[in-house]
Amino acid sequence: MTKRRVIYFLLYLLIVPIGYATRKLPHLFHPFVAEFGGDTLWATMFVFLFRAIWPKPALWKIALFTYLFTVGIEISQLYHAHWIDSIRTTFLGKMLLGSGFLWSDLVCYLTGVILGWLIATFADKYSSV
Repeated sequence: MTKRRVIYFLLYLLIVPIGYATRKLPHLFHPFVAEFGGDTLWATMFVFLFRAIWPKPALWKIALFTYLFTVGIEISQLYHAHWIDSIRTTFLGKMLLGSGFLWSDLVCYLTGVILGWLIATFADKYSSV
């Protein structure tokens, strides 16, 4: 299990700067990727993070949990109270909680979870060798 945790933590560390770059350096990416890549990779990042934390459950459970988690975060953006909006104005708050609900994000999250699932399928096979 330790090998699996390390692999997923490394994948997590790899995906974070790529996703951030789609937001801060959009000129380096195709416009479609610059527009939707950050949200897609955000969900992929959580697949890797949750798999690093919980390496034993079936991969489909991690994927389902990740999608429900990311959709929950997106739906939470419909709630506006001073305390949570104050958190969302910080860098970390904006990166983790977002700032405004978008229907397109739900599609990005599904795409990101599927991408994470595909990569994780190969990573699981490698980590069990």
